[in-house]
Amino acid sequence: MLPRCFVRTDLSAVSMGIVAIALAAFLPAPAQAAGAGDNIRCETENVTLDTAFPSGNVASCKPSGSKRIDVTLAPEDKPPINCSAWYAFRLTPRTAGKVTLILNYEACGHRYWPKTSTDGVNWDYLPKKFVKVEEVDGLKRARITVKLKNVPLFVSAQEILPPSAYNAWLGQTAKSPAAESWLLGKSAEGRDIPALTIRKDGTQPLEQVVLIGRQHPPEVTGALAILPFVETLLADTPLAKRYRERFETIVVPILNPDGVVRGHWRHSTGHIDLNRDWGPFTQPETKLMKELLDGIEEAPDKNLRLFVDFHSTKHDIFYTIPDSYQTTPPLFLKNWLGLLEQRLPDYQIDRDAGHNLGQPNSKNYVHKRYGVPTMTYEMGDETDRRLVRKIAIAAATTMMETLLGTEAPR
Repeated sequence: MLPRCFVRTDLSAVSMGIVAIALAAFLPAPAQAAGAGDNIRCETENVTLDTAFPSGNVASCKPSGSKRIDVTLAPEDKPPINCSAWYAFRLTPRTAGKVTLILNYEACGHRYWPKTSTDGVNWDYLPKKFVKVEEVDGLKRARITVKLKNVPLFVSAQEILPPSAYNAWLGQTAKSPAAESWLLGKSAEGRDIPALTIRKDGTQPLEQVVLIGRQHPPEVTGALAILPFVETLLADTPLAKRYRERFETIVVPILNPDGVVRGHWRHSTGHIDLNRDWGPFTQPETKLMKELLDGIEEAPDKNLRLFVDFHSTKHDIFYTIPDSYQTTPPLFLKNWLGLLEQRLPDYQIDRDAGHNLGQPNSKNYVHKRYGVPTMTYEMGDETDRRLVRKIAIAAATTMMETLLGTEAPR
């Protein structure tokens, strides 16, 4: 079935500076230089398929005649694994024309509607007439047909947002006097994990809000939400200015850069779901978050007030802790989401306050350890990207209003 929200995505319009993703991120490069793990490559007399770019990933491919390629997709680790069945590859034609690709899955089956781009910035859903999803041996596979012109074409499960996109965005946001970009630390493979601090220039607010994203590589709509959310906190509005005077916001937008670059379905390169490592803290990426949060907790002049983790799933939903849990400030999530629902009367807020309460994920750990409201902010895989942005702006606005309405710690 074609996604309900069938809309072109222009990443240059999603967030300021995102067009500076730079086409270099998508130019041909050796697999090692691109950081994409094994470069899969196969070719017919008409077209070459490869994965030598950040986030490129298929398990294997095999030509079948001049106009068909069979592609096999498999997770980075053996199942059980979350079924976020990622794929991304580039087609470079020798001649213009159609090519058919069969997407076969070793586990889980087809999930994401194919999207295409010639530049990595502008993305289109592949039209319904060119996509056929069928079940084979209990798994869904997809038969897709693309029309190739005389330029390479990227085919991907979701829009590609590699670390270079975040770097470009951070370069723009850090131009604000209220923002400062810095390095939280390094990933397991030595990639930068950047961070951003937002506060009124020259101040040291006593209250902290922490936002993180991209623990799970394929969850791009969560990434498309956190960027405008943060931009709203940096806006030149009376509300945002008041918020920045009282609150300091720390943003870690891409916690799993290794998994993103390698096109993983779920895990870090340590073979771990990072959002099940909060408590064990066996991975360098989650250890960095523990150090950050403990630093706030231990500082005599700082108070953690809110933690939000941005993700994607099959539909929009806000996973929270129950209202019966004691938090400081009290009942914040109920008040925030209630106000958001008022601001978006045509949008139904779906909240689940009992989801996976026993898991060692960020939402549960941060509440239990620090006693603050916590939420996993999930956007649907195929939610209209304009709606993703609209919700994010409204959510950031109502978050600021709700926080400013709480009593400051003494």
